[in-house]
Amino acid sequence: MARLDLADRASVAAFVATWDGPLHILVNNAGVMAAPERRTAEGWESQFAVNHLGHFALTTGLHGALAKAGGTRVVVVSSVGHVNGEVLFDDVNFEHHPYDPWAAYSQSKTANVLFAVEAARRWAADGIAVNALNPGRIAATNLARHIGEPANAPASFEPGRSSGVSVKNIAQGAATSVLLAASPLVEGVTGRYFEDCQEAGPHRPGVRRGVADHALDSSKAARLWRLSLDLSTAAERRS
Repeated sequence: MARLDLADRASVAAFVATWDGPLHILVNNAGVMAAPERRTAEGWESQFAVNHLGHFALTTGLHGALAKAGGTRVVVVSSVGHVNGEVLFDDVNFEHHPYDPWAAYSQSKTANVLFAVEAARRWAADGIAVNALNPGRIAATNLARHIGEPANAPASFEPGRSSGVSVKNIAQGAATSVLLAASPLVEGVTGRYFEDCQEAGPHRPGVRRGVADHALDSSKAARLWRLSLDLSTAAERRS
C-alpha cells in the first residue's frame, strides 16, 4: 500500500517513481463531485484536477509498466453527469466563467471519457485497452457529501426527475468496472464507454443514460491530451 493524493502533483510523481514491475490492471476510480470552489497549489480547479489531471498524470506516468505487462486494461470511471457539459478548453479552471460545482463536475467527467478515447488510440500498439464507464448512482458512498439534501442538486440529478438513471448498491456499481478490468467478454475492446455491463448507446435528451457525442469526439480527445500535458509542463516550470 502506498500513499497517493491525486490533487498533489508531487504525490502522484512519488507514487509513479516507486512503482516496480509490470502493471496489468489500473482502475481510475477516485473522484469528487459537486465540490465547492477550491484550487490546488497550481491554481487548478479541484474537480478537474482530481478527477482528470491527477489520473492523467498517474496513468501516463505508469505507461511503461502498463506496456510491459501486455494485454493490459485501464478502466476509467466517469459518470452519466458527463452529458451535462463539455470541457471548457479556454477556461478549464473557471477563471472567467462563474464557478458552478455541477458544471465543473460535468467537465471533469467528460474529460474522463475523452482521456479513454485518446489513450486507446495512442496505446493500441502497446496492447493497452482503455475504456470508460458510468457506474450508476450509488448512494452508499461518500461521493455525494457536498450535495446535502437532494433538493440542493439540479433537477436533472434528482431521482424523481432523472428518467432512466441507474440506481445501484456498491456491488452493482462496481460490476461494470470489474467487467472491463477482467472479463474475456471485452477482450480487445478499447476506447469505448460502458454502463450496466454493456457498451452504452447514444445519449438521448431527457434520459440519464447513454454517452454524449462530445465525449467521444476524437479531435476533442486529442486537444484535451495536449492541454493536460501543457498544464503539467507549465506547473513544473513554476516549481
